Amino acid sequence: MKVVVIIPAAGLGTRMAPMPSAMGAKSKKKQPSKQFTELAGTPILIHTLRKFASVSEIAEIWIALREHEIEPFRERLKKEAADVLKKKIELVVGGEHRQESVAHALKAISASADDIVLVHDAVRPLVTAEIIRDVIEAARKYGAAIAGLPAIDTVKQVERTSEGAIIKTTIPRAGVVLAQTPQGFRYDVIRKAFDEATADGFVGTDEASLAERSGHAVAVVMGSPRNIKITNPADMELAEFYLRK
Repeated sequence: MKVVVIIPAAGLGTRMAPMPSAMGAKSKKKQPSKQFTELAGTPILIHTLRKFASVSEIAEIWIALREHEIEPFRERLKKEAADVLKKKIELVVGGEHRQESVAHALKAISASADDIVLVHDAVRPLVTAEIIRDVIEAARKYGAAIAGLPAIDTVKQVERTSEGAIIKTTIPRAGVVLAQTPQGFRYDVIRKAFDEATADGFVGTDEASLAERSGHAVAVVMGSPRNIKITNPADMELAEFYLRK
């Protein structure tokens, strides 16, 4: 059984404002895409890649980037992340959105039906080897699995209005899981899910939503509160705090 990782990293990260720790308070340079913003002096994407490169079960890592970013990032890996290059690393042109980027990588990889494909957010750099291995094992056993956390806060379903929102109902927390990544699938499961979504013009919120739509049950393994997705400057501050711990 081969394990392949796909990291969709072609997004622009428009919700990330300039970070003084990453860019310098007086810098007038164009703000880099979120995944290239530096966290403790290293691009977030390289932090993420190192977590997967350190897991022995993983054979290949495919990174979907914007076309003009591929060669500069390849050179940066050579100069700054020789440890990552101990794994087979492939760079592929991404799409306009996450699903399209993952689809491009899926078409490029060579895998058997029972090989495992993991998809992980480029800007979720604090994932642990334990979570990665748990998702691999659950995907091998069930065909599809994600890392997730039980909801702690009360969850409300709302109706959006021009002035805000109105609560329609309260959803019992016992039935709610907050999805994280990695999300793992047998190759035949994820290819079927993506092929069906493409044929129908359906765009899901994550890979698990495509598998669910395809009729495949998705298992959940325990994630971590530290396995945060860096979306805004406050997340950067929290990530930097966790890295110092």
